[in-house]
Amino acid sequence: MAQRTERSGLQVSPELAAFIEEKALPGTGVEAGAFWSGFSELVHEAGPENRALLEKREALQEKIDTWHRERRGQAHDHTAYVAFLREIGYLLAEGDDFEIDTANVDAEIATVPGPQLVVPITNARYALNAANARWGSLYDGFYGTDAMGSAPPSGRYDQGRGARVVARARVFLDEAFPIEMTSHADARRYHVSGGALLIDDRPLAEPEKFVGYTGHPRAPDSVMLRNHGLHVELIFDRTHRIGSRDQAGLADVQLESAISAIMDCEDSVACVDAEDKVQAYGNWLGLMRGDLEDTFEKGGKTQTRRLRSDRVITGPDGSDVTIRTRALMLVRNVGHLMTNTAILDRDGNEVFEGLMDAMVTTLIAMHDLQRDGGNSLAGSVYVVKPKMHGPDEVAFADRTFTAVEKVLGLPQNTVKLGIMDEERRTSVNLKECIRAAKSRVAFINTGFLDRTGDEIHTSMEAGAFSRKDFIKRKAWITAYENQNVDIGLECGLSGRAQIGKGMWAMPDLMAAMLEQKIEHPKSGANCAWVPSPTAATLHALHYHKVDVFAVQKQLRAGGRRAYVDTVLNIPLAEYQKWTDAQKMREVENNAQGILGYVVRWVDHGVGCSKVPDMNNVGLMEDRATCRISAQHIANWLHHDIVDAQDVMAAMRRMAAVVDDQNASDPTYTPMGPDFDGIAFQAACDLVFKGRVQPSGYTEPVLHARRLELKEAQGN
Repeated sequence: MAQRTERSGLQVSPELAAFIEEKALPGTGVEAGAFWSGFSELVHEAGPENRALLEKREALQEKIDTWHRERRGQAHDHTAYVAFLREIGYLLAEGDDFEIDTANVDAEIATVPGPQLVVPITNARYALNAANARWGSLYDGFYGTDAMGSAPPSGRYDQGRGARVVARARVFLDEAFPIEMTSHADARRYHVSGGALLIDDRPLAEPEKFVGYTGHPRAPDSVMLRNHGLHVELIFDRTHRIGSRDQAGLADVQLESAISAIMDCEDSVACVDAEDKVQAYGNWLGLMRGDLEDTFEKGGKTQTRRLRSDRVITGPDGSDVTIRTRALMLVRNVGHLMTNTAILDRDGNEVFEGLMDAMVTTLIAMHDLQRDGGNSLAGSVYVVKPKMHGPDEVAFADRTFTAVEKVLGLPQNTVKLGIMDEERRTSVNLKECIRAAKSRVAFINTGFLDRTGDEIHTSMEAGAFSRKDFIKRKAWITAYENQNVDIGLECGLSGRAQIGKGMWAMPDLMAAMLEQKIEHPKSGANCAWVPSPTAATLHALHYHKVDVFAVQKQLRAGGRRAYVDTVLNIPLAEYQKWTDAQKMREVENNAQGILGYVVRWVDHGVGCSKVPDMNNVGLMEDRATCRISAQHIANWLHHDIVDAQDVMAAMRRMAAVVDDQNASDPTYTPMGPDFDGIAFQAACDLVFKGRVQPSGYTEPVLHARRLELKEAQGN
């Protein structure tokens, strides 16, 4: 980047400066001079503190590494280990009980449980799909996936399968909205009389679940119902292909699905410079102004996608009822680690990207705060902050947003904070992390993949870890998941904030998701991540089956189920008599996932991919999945479970597999047969240099290699 523009001591990429001054600032009431001077002050005052926090991470890690190295060959002494962590300030004393006092929180965060999407903000079409995924067709979800136990058919509409879909949907309606003395399967007529919904002249068993209707009350076009806070809409159309064959004219069942969506600037994107950041910020601006559009070709036709507008229906008493049609949007900023070439400070150092995200994404969200009926009806901005290590780093984020609010003229605590419980030092100090931002916290969640990656890196010197499938069967993971909910409830998050669970990573396996992911609401989590709008619709069924707030009340009354002592049990491999074939299978599985992800990250700037595994099952891969796979191989290399020569041979074999899996893509550049490209080298760096990466993160390697490629291409 040859030229930069000076702004209050900051050296800014011209394209980023132009975006902020010409697009982001107009309409906010914030003057450019005030913005840049405030931003410069934040960078130069908070930057050194940010750097000191990172140095503290490394200092603690070195002490832990030394402790384990000094005891190499001895049986692990858990009691002594926990005492040592307290002594060095890694594990802190838990303070007095308290409850968060976060104010002005939207219902989608506080009181409406449901699925949550995470989507790369750099892809406008995906972002719009996620925002519009508030509603989805249950019929489509059943028909077009394996949710009913068999793969969807290709070709013309299968009437037999369609009939099974309708029957399955009627079972759901009977469970969530029972009718007195009859079934939805037998219903012939839905109508409204005297403010009540009648089905063949029989009322709902719980009449209060009727919300409203559209059309004529005697023959509504649609009927709106609500169960456990979630809406369901019955669509009637006797001219429709399905409705014409239905005795009640029921053409579709629409479910309120993705209640919220995280627009991601972090794990699922590949943003390494000003060009990338402007793309991300530009899409966030379009969402916050409500004018984002994306035009694309599909099925030989040009389509334009826009944000849906809220709907108005007729309530039981004849009044207007507004129905929200868009997911409440949160924005995930990057963590404290990375810097970005887009801006340099007065000393010529790249500024911390987390500070840049805090300032710019909050500025952009002001467009939403100044319009009616936008994203937040409560006047809040929701920022998810990942990869924080302990309460000091949460407190730093809290102070950062206070400074941002001051510069932008916003009331303190306008920005609500999401704490991702995905780093070990946060897990074992979660209560104090929440306390550190108790007036901002609107979200906590667990993330098994990043959490496991940090577990391996933190305890790298302790010994060889179990195979990945066995790591998540150990006691620590159940304690981690339970403790997150327990502490969230103790700190008063129920009815005020989201307590979330992680991603279902297999977007094509919806039957398995329906079977397994119900455990998330059963665990007391009032939101959980899903990989697609269709998955959101199907996962919404779980929140109709489970009254999450009743579960939370019961759990709160029962007290804690898990404690830090169990969370600190290191999932080392006690049994290491693996065969060579078993070891290579584990390495190859890891390597194949890494390579399938990294080649698209580096070569195409795609931060989240559906990568076929060894069995050609598509898995959602992002930096979290890449982190655990790379750290796992690095751990086995470090403890001589496998040697470097065998791992490199596996990397080459799996690169060839990935090349074959992408052979039909004309934009794909094969890694073989020479294996000397930048993408392959990046994957090797993650593995062979994984032990020395800060906290085991993949970002430093990926960013450096992506920048190398862009420079080589003249971008």
